[in-house]
Amino acid sequence: MFVDIQAIPAPAAEIRPASAAGFDQQFNDARALANAGQPAMALEAYNALLARSPGNVDVLLSRGIVYGRLRRWADAEADLKAVTVAAPDYVDAWSALGNMYLWSDQRDKAAEAYRRWIALRPEDADARAALERALAVPPAMAAPEARAGSPDAFATGGYTWAGSVTGSWTDAGAGPRWNDQTISLRHYAKAGSLAFETLRAHRFGQEDYAWSLDAYTVLWQGAYANLRYQRSGAARLFPHNAGRAELYQSLGQGWEVSVSDDVLAFAASRVNIYGASLGNYFGNFYIALRHQAIVSAGSHSTGERLLSRYYYRGDADNYVELSANRGSSDDAASLVGGRTHSGGAGLAWVTYWDKAWGGRMGASYSRAGGSNDSAVSFSVYRRW
Repeated sequence: MFVDIQAIPAPAAEIRPASAAGFDQQFNDARALANAGQPAMALEAYNALLARSPGNVDVLLSRGIVYGRLRRWADAEADLKAVTVAAPDYVDAWSALGNMYLWSDQRDKAAEAYRRWIALRPEDADARAALERALAVPPAMAAPEARAGSPDAFATGGYTWAGSVTGSWTDAGAGPRWNDQTISLRHYAKAGSLAFETLRAHRFGQEDYAWSLDAYTVLWQGAYANLRYQRSGAARLFPHNAGRAELYQSLGQGWEVSVSDDVLAFAASRVNIYGASLGNYFGNFYIALRHQAIVSAGSHSTGERLLSRYYYRGDADNYVELSANRGSSDDAASLVGGRTHSGGAGLAWVTYWDKAWGGRMGASYSRAGGSNDSAVSFSVYRRW
């Protein structure tokens, strides 16, 4: 009998799973993209990781944080809540979920998430501080970089650029009306922002132009600074050189204090404007009182300004602003006995039609000595 003897087939090559190092490297690359301000590319990388490892809680947590930075609240909530369900003892998930709720103005939910964080880490001071913020800080100021005193200083919506065009018209009574225009382009980075501005003024029958650099930068915990330099070549209306430095410091419980010095170098004189302010956030409101001392050769003036804002949508973008001011000056060269008094009030409305486009309308009235001035202004904002 013929027997067909065939060679025994070689064993199949062993199939090994992808190495953990490859997955870890991909995860680190995705996180680096997120931290470098590339959220769209980071999301693609996290999606690819989830395709390899569905339900991976570390990836879901990271993707949820990126969604939060982009203000895609529903997507962020879905990812972060999925992590808390799959891993209820994962402290970072409760922290991130609380932050997301706080940034999206859901303070009650934020407080509940922070309480879960505290339950897992009773001695964690950061957890208790986060809960305090959720209970005390208004929704408008909940986003970590937003500031009520200077709401355009730090980006809060994932964008990196902002531009604006502003015009104002003043009726000074006798004589022609004044008008001013400003064009600004601001770039945002992790540590702050820098703007380039061009300014034009037409007053007293004269015209002048200036340019400026205006920067905000984070300093230490709860502190940031505003630095500004302005220059005018002709110096017909603007000072030839001008500088500004202001330091802001959070005091906790919604309180913020600042001190400042503005230096105006005109052709014939130098003016220093020293300022100090105290502000507080409560509910959807912000209120601040500012005192100024204006000092030049042979003249000294003081003034106070009270400013209040109501954030009617509970975010940092949309608000109504009311202001009132008064002041007095002592000038030996004055024709009215060396002392004059002034005062005024203003109203402004700031609104964003969508994430990218917004505007501001304002009106003000002021008096000084025997003159009365009224002004209107309008601004258009664009960010991307």
